[in-house]
Amino acid sequence: MAGGGGYTPPSADDFIYDPILGTTWLNKVFLQSILALIIVMVLWFVLSRNLKVVPGKRQFFGEMLYDFIRNGVGRDMIGHDFRRYLPWLLAFFTFILVNNWFGQVFFVMLPTYSLVGYAYGSALLVWIIYITAGIRKHGLLKYLKLQTMPEGVPWFLYLMIIPLEVLSNFITRPITLALRLFANMFAGHLVIMVFVVGGGFLVTQADGLINNIGGGVSLIFSFAVFGLELFIGALQAYIFTVLAAQYIESSISEAH
Repeated sequence: MAGGGGYTPPSADDFIYDPILGTTWLNKVFLQSILALIIVMVLWFVLSRNLKVVPGKRQFFGEMLYDFIRNGVGRDMIGHDFRRYLPWLLAFFTFILVNNWFGQVFFVMLPTYSLVGYAYGSALLVWIIYITAGIRKHGLLKYLKLQTMPEGVPWFLYLMIIPLEVLSNFITRPITLALRLFANMFAGHLVIMVFVVGGGFLVTQADGLINNIGGGVSLIFSFAVFGLELFIGALQAYIFTVLAAQYIESSISEAH
């Protein structure tokens, strides 16, 4: 009943159906992630073709980016087995970087990872990779032992240590990996929106010279925030990749 009990019957607006796309999940952010995938694939295809002994600007840029992940992340974090995982790390870094920088592209203005589901999806993929790597290296039983029974711990503490290790290695890692990326992208997106939308409102809608000046200053300052968010987007892509490499290394190493 629509009357006294506070019940409101559902309306047509509660059942959204796009006549073109047909579904609500095929939205702007999903299309951004597909576009980022295409950009990354085209980027590395272009950078890796017609390689020469003396590199040009295009090849030099590609080699610089490749060496940055190869030496600064793969080799330093994983060790001598890093080459097997280098394509994953390079793909993670560039894909997350492109998605993060969508937040500074006009007419888009939305980093993909400001939606937590996409951050959880990437973290889940890392979780699958590092667990699979550990099982392939050690076998299932030995891997579980290495991850839940640290060396040097007395046996009578296992009842307390094993649940903590399971929580840390298999549950907390992917959750914190996702939330770290999401929180930084979401917060940066909000800061930019506050300066841009607030400044635009003060300039165009508010009365008074002081409000108009404040709005202009806010819009000008938003460009500095844009630059800061470009740096934060790159930094978060790097941190995500470093942590992914660290988790892989902890899974394939002999000691825990």
